[in-house]
Amino acid sequence: MPASPDEDSPLGARLRDLIRLEGPIGVDRYMAICLGDPQHGYYTTRDPFGAAGDFVTAPEISQMFGELIGLWAAEVWLQMGSPAPVVMVELGPGRGTLMADALRAARALPAFRQALSVHLVETSPVLRQAQGRALADADPTWHDATGTLPDGPIIVIANEFLDALPIRQFVRKDGAWRERLVGLDPDGRLAFGLAPDPEPLAGAAPEGTVREVPVAALPIVRDIARRIAATGGAALFIDYGHDGAGYGDTLQALRAHGFADPLARPGSQDLTVHVDFAILREAARAEACAYQGTVSQGEWLLRLGLGQRAAALSARADPGQAARIAAAFDRLTAGGATAMGRLFKVGAIANPALPLLPGFDTFAPPDSPAPVEQAP
Repeated sequence: MPASPDEDSPLGARLRDLIRLEGPIGVDRYMAICLGDPQHGYYTTRDPFGAAGDFVTAPEISQMFGELIGLWAAEVWLQMGSPAPVVMVELGPGRGTLMADALRAARALPAFRQALSVHLVETSPVLRQAQGRALADADPTWHDATGTLPDGPIIVIANEFLDALPIRQFVRKDGAWRERLVGLDPDGRLAFGLAPDPEPLAGAAPEGTVREVPVAALPIVRDIARRIAATGGAALFIDYGHDGAGYGDTLQALRAHGFADPLARPGSQDLTVHVDFAILREAARAEACAYQGTVSQGEWLLRLGLGQRAAALSARADPGQAARIAAAFDRLTAGGATAMGRLFKVGAIANPALPLLPGFDTFAPPDSPAPVEQAP
């Protein structure tokens, strides 16, 4: 649906000028501009988290989420042979809440806390300031991209990171794949359309089928996998998505905790897509890494002991606090089709020398075409 003029924004006007000058642009370029424009981009100009923002992520729901990830990382470090130093990385760290909770929990294993150095991959100046406040005692180092991370054994955490990376979309029309573009309708408003020339993509599908290609996520995942294969470690990915569904239009806009038109008010609302964990798995295997998972977030957290942690916190809480802990537990693990515990998935990339990581019971080694079942 085209955006109406009264739902426009300063970035919308610039996008229309760009399209008039250069022609329609791909969905990937549209997403990159809307989210990362230095002056008007969504993530470069605001803190979008929390009740006053546009969405709430799991670390903001409960401290238990980050604490369990911190304990997960400590156990992975032990499985790695306790290397010192070890590089602890978070991709897209939000306000720094997850890392702060993880590091607090990591103090349960002092040798691990002493061995790690904290590195954050973040491009937003606004969010870097929030992370600096939350992690003042951790002395973090910031990076614009994964390419500048230091060498050595590495543990990577990425919660709701891949969903915000630009994708290309292709639509099956007249027996061929054509790229979906953002152009202008006859009234000069932003509108979706299709490129006139077909793309040489393999695979047939019914007319109108949408295929998404994570062109921004794949280089990042493969770079991390190469590092893990070469120097050891693991990477944990938590995001909403699917494992091998293959097709479908998942581009969506979020504003004020509700869905919106992706073409309305560019730069003032979040744009996200569902993550295809099957593509993640194949990218890891292509770089000589194993892939573990995929499992639902709810099941993974329960395997890590979320129920026991919630019970321990509730035992020391007053009735109001206990009710909030119970509500957070339910929200993180709920199993409805659109609920966080089921919709969000968890997968890990690991050096093939590592055993099963905490919370996982399947793995796909580099030379295996399918997951291998393991006893719990």
